[in-house]
Amino acid sequence: MELAQLTMFKVVAEQGSIVQASKLLHCVPSNITNRIKLLERELGVPLFIRKGRGLVISPSGTLLLGYANRILSLCQEARRALDPEAAPAGPLRIGAIESSATGRLPALLSRYHHEYPTVDLQFSTGTWSQLVAKVADHQLDGAIIAVDSNHPDLEHLALYEEALVLIASPTVGKITQPQDLAGKPLFMWPDGCPYRQALEQWLNKHQVPFNITSIASYGTILGCVSAGAGVSLVPAGVFEQFKHMGNINGFSLNPLKPVQNYFVWNKHTGAHRAKDAFVWLLEGEFKGFGSVLGNAAGYEI
Repeated sequence: MELAQLTMFKVVAEQGSIVQASKLLHCVPSNITNRIKLLERELGVPLFIRKGRGLVISPSGTLLLGYANRILSLCQEARRALDPEAAPAGPLRIGAIESSATGRLPALLSRYHHEYPTVDLQFSTGTWSQLVAKVADHQLDGAIIAVDSNHPDLEHLALYEEALVLIASPTVGKITQPQDLAGKPLFMWPDGCPYRQALEQWLNKHQVPFNITSIASYGTILGCVSAGAGVSLVPAGVFEQFKHMGNINGFSLNPLKPVQNYFVWNKHTGAHRAKDAFVWLLEGEFKGFGSVLGNAAGYEI
């Protein structure tokens, strides 16, 4: 069953005449007759009943006509969706690490939905390794991560440097140097998190012993810190979102270098206008963003 056969069948059914259909389709009647006979032979049922000089669609033909209309309509929709001049449409699967999803993306996701309402945006979070694997396996169309994956199948775009903020309850006091963290409980995301790695490297460099409790949720981490249970190192965007919950101070220490965030996508996907539109918004949102703390720091050392 071919699209050309279905198109001929549909026009003949609408015109009730192969001669009339041939004029509309700009082909000889014998070609249409042969193609419809082949279609009937393939399906094993008659699609038309001869009536005088014309044709009347058979019950089987009526049933097929409903499917043909839907199939041809979907083909037209696909052509419109792939038209380089058409607006982005269809599904778009985007992933992000939780820090970016929480601190940097809410406004951008809302703007994308407003500007491209025909795109079915599906958003999810995960660790950077999970997101890279899903993009490489075409389960995601793109993802925001906090480490350059160097995966051979992925392209990447540098977005912004996320500044780091040490957070603690006021009962802990000021944090002005790594030694201030000695003996204090630390709450961080599990191994593999680049922000955790930054904290570990900083403490190891200054030979400060530490004990980290792994918690895979910024909401839980900030809740523990707010309760005075310990200290954490979080991206500035996360602190900006949660600092109003109260009982949390932020400390910016210059030796804690910002972490670069990237948008990655599979280089073998080909044209994907919905994804390209998302990248365009990302570039506009974070152009000149650089390394920004905003009002995150309670104290700056």
